[in-house]
Amino acid sequence: MNVTLTRRELLKAGSIVGGGFALGLPSVGFAEGVSLVGSAELNAYVQVRDDGKIVIYSGSPEMGQGIKTSLPMIVAEEMGADWDDVIVKQAPEIDTERYGQQWTGGSFTLFLNWNLMREMGASAADMFLSAAAIEMERPKSELRAIDSRVVHIGSEDSRTFAELAGLAYRQPIPNKDDLVFKAREDYRILGSSVSQVDSLEIVTGIGDFGIDTQVEEMLYGSYEKCPAVGGRIIDANIDDIKKLPGIIDAWIVIGNGNVRELMDGVGIVGTDTWSVFNARRALKIQWDESDASKDSWSSFVAFADGVGNTGQDVSINNGDVETAFSDPNNTVLDSFYEYPYLTHMCLEPMNCTAHFRTGANGKDHLEVWIPTQSGPRFQKMALDRYGLQKDQLTIHIKRMGGSFGRRTSDESTIEAIELSKRSGKPVKLTWTREDNIRYDFLRQGGFNRIRGAVDPQGKVVAIEEHAIGVESGGEPSRFNGPNPGAFPFSTLGNIRGSSTNYRMDTPVGPWRAPYSNTHAFVSQAFIHELATAGNRDHVELLIEMMGKPRWIDDGNWRSMNTERAVGVIKLAAEKGGWGSEMPEGKGLGFSFYFCHAAHVAELAEVSVSKSGLVTLHRVTAALDVGPIINKSGAVSQVQGSIIDGYSAMAGQKITMENGRVEQTNLDSYPVLRMHQAPEVDVHFIESDYDPTGLGEPGLPPLAPAVANAIFAATGRRVYKMPLIDEGFSV
Repeated sequence: MNVTLTRRELLKAGSIVGGGFALGLPSVGFAEGVSLVGSAELNAYVQVRDDGKIVIYSGSPEMGQGIKTSLPMIVAEEMGADWDDVIVKQAPEIDTERYGQQWTGGSFTLFLNWNLMREMGASAADMFLSAAAIEMERPKSELRAIDSRVVHIGSEDSRTFAELAGLAYRQPIPNKDDLVFKAREDYRILGSSVSQVDSLEIVTGIGDFGIDTQVEEMLYGSYEKCPAVGGRIIDANIDDIKKLPGIIDAWIVIGNGNVRELMDGVGIVGTDTWSVFNARRALKIQWDESDASKDSWSSFVAFADGVGNTGQDVSINNGDVETAFSDPNNTVLDSFYEYPYLTHMCLEPMNCTAHFRTGANGKDHLEVWIPTQSGPRFQKMALDRYGLQKDQLTIHIKRMGGSFGRRTSDESTIEAIELSKRSGKPVKLTWTREDNIRYDFLRQGGFNRIRGAVDPQGKVVAIEEHAIGVESGGEPSRFNGPNPGAFPFSTLGNIRGSSTNYRMDTPVGPWRAPYSNTHAFVSQAFIHELATAGNRDHVELLIEMMGKPRWIDDGNWRSMNTERAVGVIKLAAEKGGWGSEMPEGKGLGFSFYFCHAAHVAELAEVSVSKSGLVTLHRVTAALDVGPIINKSGAVSQVQGSIIDGYSAMAGQKITMENGRVEQTNLDSYPVLRMHQAPEVDVHFIESDYDPTGLGEPGLPPLAPAVANAIFAATGRRVYKMPLIDEGFSV
């Protein structure tokens, strides 16, 4: 992954028809005579058209996180544009030389693009100011770029960007060190609430999602794989399937055994999705499962029950935990937590439209329309697999109907390509909801045996965590742990972290806030246990555990900062009414967590009926993620994270027996309903550090906050997710 694109590699100015201005990547150039009217292809990253409209491309994929809106907002702010003049376009294809990095994930996209987008906007502004100084015969120091105009301070003299564009592109691109970024108090766009640029298209049903792709002469496809990972195909009733209505072809496909590319199966193409789905239901396949997965959740549970306090692999061992645990004056707690496998319940199922064709010169060409988080990763996989050169591959990035980490793997795209390669036509392959659950790269389930000690004053003096996770193919999952940078590992003197891995073949992958989405539940619920054992106020104990103001990793501003942590803890406690008297059956629960360079504290207000019905009334969230780019988008991301976290906590669980995932659809994997959703109150501390993304960090603190609130309401600890497995209902 190359994220070291230099500013000089990025910026290049050029002219466009009508005296316009363009600023973009140097490898593209600016062809004479390119029209900016209608649907003509545009060649620059940022353009000022002769009609005054400002076109800004967004290279990063959009999956609901709002990056297609927020990145252009940064450019427009520094440029001095009027947001009403801005037209945002998604980069139509994968071309990293033209659009920079084109992947999204890990809440990194905003962080990686923040300075680059500011430089793009500030460079454009500087060039317009230089042009205006010449045109208006005014000192450049007396000019300001405001609302798509250059205005002379002290008079009413001004010029529009459109009027200056023909002269602006001739101005030298300023040196990076000479750029002056706006002070936050001068922001007119950043920090405001801006509607997502695609909102109207989405609500009116014309949004350009992957599943909306339509191509001339397109066929429709579906693909059946073994329900147990690793099964090989022996035979199938292909002749029967070919006779069904709407079916054009069906055949056995022999894969390469790579679950991220192509597994054995049966490909079906037809005239419509309904027909190929019906044909799949009629399939009778003989599988060889001798080498297929035999995974069993119940066997994993039995294994975990037998492990001790310290695992096979000790990766963190600071101080002296054993002395703290053996001190008779200390209170020692020993707890066991469980969290399940989860699927990515994206609204839009996995899909891809592919056209593999051979041209008149015998040269293959592959064109795909794909909703993916990582176009460059797929690009490399496709080039390697099919022996293509870059000019033989065209990738159109489509909007994703949710992802949460799922679309970092693109095996459905390889399936679509194989169907197109055989049929000679473009094929849109669509997974069923059952496919999305059965063949997912799941959030790994696991267990954590955790010990802790508090001294007679209630101070936490030691913690030991033993994470019990999975390995596949002999390799431990990178989402297991422990992580030395995670709280409380990062702040305690006596700490030990270890892991033990159990062999499972079921594929696992990133799921919204990987590692943090399980570790937060375990560690922050357990800290509340320690607070109770030490007769301490939970919030006061958290603040005490932070210690003096400092960066945990000195010099690394993306590490945890204890002062920022204390700030959000205090803010959430204040705004959420921590310490308020609660009636019987009602309680408040608190948690803090740091991940993705974000400091987040959440307070949950819960009531539990005598029958065990849990109602989450309200969640108060306080976050320090640096300056907020789009207020409405930021709030929406936090609200969505909290709702998603509670949906998972309430009733979601994936189990497998004999290598087969047992859940099939929403009837066995319920998603939170509207009447079950809490009120979410979001507050930000807008510190002066570079911003980080908000797609993930709001989720991890939710589960421990709710678990702690349930304890406050009932006196019962929650050691297992989902809540329905603890005897509660939601």
